[in-house]
Amino acid sequence: MSKNAKIAAGGVAAGIILLIWLPWWAALLIVLGVPAAAYLALDSGQRHRLRRVSRKELGR
Repeated sequence: MSKNAKIAAGGVAAGIILLIWLPWWAALLIVLGVPAAAYLALDSGQRHRLRRVSRKELGR
């Protein structure tokens, strides 16, 4: 398994566990809020680099 596949599998497992323990709206807020907060925590140079890499990979 690649590193990204392991991260994705862990995210799915965490999402399922959150849905079991929390109401669906709280789990949704956590699943959407954590990546959004991480993105907003980056400085402008890091955001620009992330967008550039993402666009380059989409063009493949």
